[in-house]
Amino acid sequence: MIKNKIGALAGCALLAGGLGACGSSGSSSSSGTTASSGGSATISGAGSTFAAPVYQQWASALSSMTVNYQAVGSGAGITAIENKTVDFGASDPPLKPADETAIAKNGSPAVQIPMFLGAITVSYNLPGVATGMKLDGKAIADIYLGKVKTWNDAEIKALNPGLSLPSTAITVIHRSDSSGTTSGFTGFLAAVDPEFKSKVGEGKDVPWPTGTGAKGNAGVAGSVQQTAGAVGYVEQAYALQHNFTYAAVKNAAGSFVAPTLASTSAAAEGLKVPANLGIKIKNPTGATAYPITSQTFIVVNKDLCKAGVPGGEGAAKGVAKFLTYGLGEGQSVLSQADYATLPAAILAKSKEAAAGLQCNGAALGG
Repeated sequence: MIKNKIGALAGCALLAGGLGACGSSGSSSSSGTTASSGGSATISGAGSTFAAPVYQQWASALSSMTVNYQAVGSGAGITAIENKTVDFGASDPPLKPADETAIAKNGSPAVQIPMFLGAITVSYNLPGVATGMKLDGKAIADIYLGKVKTWNDAEIKALNPGLSLPSTAITVIHRSDSSGTTSGFTGFLAAVDPEFKSKVGEGKDVPWPTGTGAKGNAGVAGSVQQTAGAVGYVEQAYALQHNFTYAAVKNAAGSFVAPTLASTSAAAEGLKVPANLGIKIKNPTGATAYPITSQTFIVVNKDLCKAGVPGGEGAAKGVAKFLTYGLGEGQSVLSQADYATLPAAILAKSKEAAAGLQCNGAALGG
């Protein structure tokens, strides 16, 4: 039931090409519970398409609050908070020092708050191969470098000796927008393949040597769904929405691991947390960890009112309530929606950061 809800909300966030907004004003979540916001508020946010299904689900659970979230990609989300066109930004990769400096120019330091984790799947549309594909980082890198061009290439066959692979040409699909999902995907490939690192690198925008671009997780998912032989990297909720088949990926411990809730959570075990909470999962070492796992953040100014958030004091209080719900009761939605909660130690730091947000020097609470 939750999966269907998540799928619908993902579509809602993106049907207008990522520029439309979806919100809630008193609707309940699919679990039948409603969280009181303690007062009417309308808040605006923009950024990560990876996180959009969850933010829309959380919005539906908050009464007396409207959350207008634009799923436009992590890069655009950071630009939006820098330009003060939204009350909060959303990004999957942690802030770069230049981003922190630009956001602080609004009049208050930047704060990035880890919210949850999700798996980035290597999804494919290959008629006749319904399950069982195994890939390692080098094979995935070679596909995205344009070196492996067919599904029965010797490199893929060597990883799948028991699988009958057709000679179908591989159509590579990648993101066309500035994307946190791209950052997570390329971060893994750059960590495991020196050629990919030198020729493509990692980040929200990279010089893809081959393939077709599509906007947002939904855009990549749609392109894969429509094209026989296609492969694309999409967040797991979108892969499930489209009933995709996706590969088990070889991790740093040498195991082929499918993206599941447990393997996604395992990817964050032992993760070091810097002072600014800018965590980043890249090729985790755990034996059971799914290797292409991403974190996601909500980004705000520490004092939202001094920074001049568009919605004013009411929106500042609303953002605090949204964060309190998301880091509290909202965490229970994640497992049902195939996202993973933060490890307890990181979640505690996120709650502390959210509790420290202010409006003109006064604590916002939540």
